[in-house]
Amino acid sequence: MSTPAQPLAPQTPLPNVLVGPLLRRLEPTRLVLWLVGTRELALTLRLPLQGDIALDASRCQVIPVGTQAFIHLIDVHLDHPLPQDEVIDYDLLIHHPDGTSTGIAEWAPHLLYGAATCPNFVLRGRIDQILHGSCRKPHHPADDGLLCVDRLLAEMPEPRQRPALLMMNGDQIYADDVAGPMLRSIHALIERLGLFGEHLDGAVVDDSAALYTHPASYYHRADLLPQLSANDTLRERFFGGARKPIFTSSNADNHLVTFAEVIAMYLLVWSPVPWTLIAPQPPPLNTERTARYALEQTRIDAFTQGLGDVARGLAHLPCLMIFDDHDITDDWNLSAQWEQTAYGHPFSKRIIGNALLAYLLCQGWGNDPDAFAELLDKTRAMHTHDGYLDSSAQDALISDLLAFQRWHYVLPTTPALVVLDTRTRRWRSEFNLAQPSGLLDWEGLSELQHELLDHPSAIIVSPAPVFGVKLIETIQKVFSWCGYPLLVDAENWMAHRGAAQVILNIFRHSRTPGNYVILSGDVHYSFVYEVLIRHRTGGPRIWQITSSGIKNEFPRTLLEWFDRLNRWLYSPRSPLNWFTKRRLMQVVPHVPEHAEAGERLWNSAGIGQVFFNDQGQPAAIYQHNANGAPKTRMVAPGEPD
Repeated sequence: MSTPAQPLAPQTPLPNVLVGPLLRRLEPTRLVLWLVGTRELALTLRLPLQGDIALDASRCQVIPVGTQAFIHLIDVHLDHPLPQDEVIDYDLLIHHPDGTSTGIAEWAPHLLYGAATCPNFVLRGRIDQILHGSCRKPHHPADDGLLCVDRLLAEMPEPRQRPALLMMNGDQIYADDVAGPMLRSIHALIERLGLFGEHLDGAVVDDSAALYTHPASYYHRADLLPQLSANDTLRERFFGGARKPIFTSSNADNHLVTFAEVIAMYLLVWSPVPWTLIAPQPPPLNTERTARYALEQTRIDAFTQGLGDVARGLAHLPCLMIFDDHDITDDWNLSAQWEQTAYGHPFSKRIIGNALLAYLLCQGWGNDPDAFAELLDKTRAMHTHDGYLDSSAQDALISDLLAFQRWHYVLPTTPALVVLDTRTRRWRSEFNLAQPSGLLDWEGLSELQHELLDHPSAIIVSPAPVFGVKLIETIQKVFSWCGYPLLVDAENWMAHRGAAQVILNIFRHSRTPGNYVILSGDVHYSFVYEVLIRHRTGGPRIWQITSSGIKNEFPRTLLEWFDRLNRWLYSPRSPLNWFTKRRLMQVVPHVPEHAEAGERLWNSAGIGQVFFNDQGQPAAIYQHNANGAPKTRMVAPGEPD
């Protein structure tokens, strides 16, 4: 039996703040920030033009997630608007019981650039440039693309040079694909902070404490299901029984289960501070697992070295987020059959619900605070005084989360920014439950069209690309026809005829924008397509800009072959083009300037950057490479370098 991870001695003093502050949704009269403290903190927000603002209960909600872990959700409405396109310093003062106060320079000096005494931000008057990306897997061997954000900010002394925001397009964490050393660190942090435990239904173990010490806790979590014939399908679909080395990683043998595990993951991927509080040792493993653990340990060590710079970037640049599948679980809601299997079992439903609850507190709330008031009240109701969550309240809240329909949001910016929820509002197949669901249902698509009406331009964030690589989508369709959509991760807009047709009709509507930019991730490679509507004079013009991954990459040789075959099989003269659903559109690929001749797909971890002109059209598109290579410009045919 494995033993609990060993943190540092309990008498080691805890810092006041574990993570943050992270800048979230910032507007001239509203500032939203997020941080996690080891106690309920008395805070004051200091702004040079507004003075000191006491963060009382009306401006700062505190959600305990452990005896020594408290999420602070800061939402400040200002009487007078802040200036735009200027550097605005800010500080968060912590008031201590002895009457003293300390600022960020004292309790988080790693968040400051150079000789600065506090962090700062810039409220851009329009979105003239944006950073974006997705898919940040800590134990992937690639470097961390979020380090590109910090390097860019360090090189931008002028306020107008800064991006308007960082858009994280999905898979900010990998709850379903966790390295052994990361899971060991998660358990150590749970113990160190007293993160709340929970009772488990439908599993071999009765509660979280038994889970953490069970022999199957490391690399064998599928074995925690009872040995019943009814669980065979759940084992294969939920715990990654089918390996998918081509399209996505499916290593669910360390899948996060409890709410505390997911919360600990968020703390460990966004801040260097929690790592200073633990010293986990490897659990007992066989020879094969020991070798895997050792390799993963080197990658986790490299990941943690850059977390101070990652945290600094997130404290200076507003960041918005949306989930994709790995934030919750691989293939999340891929088909109606998947949903029946996963939500029909109490154990898997709890796993999904715990990850979604952690997403609400750590990501979703900061996007649109007004949407989550009722859910936050119910979150507080599930806490008890014995160190365990109330199971009845937890299950009721999970049911509410699964039915919730306001994860999407719209920013009233120029251009308008529309962020889609392509995971929970799916268009399910009525004829074959095993077929992939559409990424947005009819009602969601109707709401999207309403949001777009009469805007001259718009930025749409769709975690999965609307216009993808035809060859890969064709392979996914063939596997779906054969009844194996999970095997190839068949999640694309064109996989469902109804959803595909409606989204294309929205683009063709005469009152929707003349210029669309679609920002996507998910696929672990980057590309740019420019799309023109045939037989319609004057537009619209559409740019599909995909940046992926932040810390993930597609198998290199395989992607090179896919890229080459896609150019051969779907050239303009190929009859295969006639059979695609895009035959009413002309798709023009941009070419990475540093790529080999003809290459269209860029396979390097990093972060995307898009510059916009006054009409909301992309003026320049770059991919910043995490490995330190020069940034890559995505160049349209005929465009000068």
